[in-house]
Amino acid sequence: MSLKSPSVPVIDIGPLLEKSELQAEVAHQINLACRKVGFFYVVNHGVSEDLQQRLEEVSQEFFQQEESSKLKIGMQQGGKAWRGYFPVGDELTSGKPDIKEGLYFGEELDSEDHRVRDELPMHGANLFPDGIPNFKETILKYIDAMTQLGQVLMRGISLSLGLEADYFARHYTTDPLVLFRIFHYPSTKQAINQSEQWGVGEHTDYGLLTILKQDQIGGLQVKTKTGWIEAPPVENSFICNIGDMLDRSTRGLHRPTPHRSLNSSGQSRYSYPFFFDPNFDAPIKPVDLSQTDISEPSYSERWDNTNIHTYEGTYGEYLIAKVSKVFPQLRKDVI
Repeated sequence: MSLKSPSVPVIDIGPLLEKSELQAEVAHQINLACRKVGFFYVVNHGVSEDLQQRLEEVSQEFFQQEESSKLKIGMQQGGKAWRGYFPVGDELTSGKPDIKEGLYFGEELDSEDHRVRDELPMHGANLFPDGIPNFKETILKYIDAMTQLGQVLMRGISLSLGLEADYFARHYTTDPLVLFRIFHYPSTKQAINQSEQWGVGEHTDYGLLTILKQDQIGGLQVKTKTGWIEAPPVENSFICNIGDMLDRSTRGLHRPTPHRSLNSSGQSRYSYPFFFDPNFDAPIKPVDLSQTDISEPSYSERWDNTNIHTYEGTYGEYLIAKVSKVFPQLRKDVI
């Protein structure tokens, strides 16, 4: 087991799962992590290790196929649901191609769902490969488990802000937009000053909370005031980071931290980010902190020189504008 980064705390969230009297202490730890680092590991999270192992197995079986087989479920076939496979170089971060290939999934919705009938982007059926036993079952069970974990963690974040435990569940995540990715990073040994080698370039995430499962290769890097640090895998943990919408809703109190990924191990690397985001149609407004003992934050310049606090609109509108830059060709063909 790799040691954790000394700058990224490890939090035992068992009391949140149990709703015990120790929830307040866990919430305090989450508050410190969100304010100081923007990242934290969670352990004692209740997600089956057997399920995680099955996820790794079916993922590796898929990506070990020839590209022609993987392209049978290419993203162009997913339409507005924005699901399926993309090859290395097709996804952009800050306008530059990422050195990774991946699979996009979301909540499984059939054609009778009103959101599908209304042709809402990011909603619909997933694309699953043929010939890999238990692939679909494993993916859907994992999405369900992570959705439940997302609600638990947002309860901790609500408490960390001095709000009622169900504040975010009532105002933002009654019907959360959940997006699940499986990424495969081929090894690269290029010098780190060559931007082309980044598995994912510097960025922050769009939504509320990202819950990441890493394999044992590592490669995640987090930007701190003193420079970039590694966030290596910790056995049976998830590493969480907050996104733009938590920055917006907390008026900058909880700010997302830029991060990136590099695989120079000489081996394939896999990662499994799960994005737990607001309802697609949720208006993004600041949280009322007037009844808490938390002082008002002061705004400071973001890593990308944008001001998230001027954004007015729904989360869906924000997300579509962002994702359209990630896959410009798909935007042209689909949206």
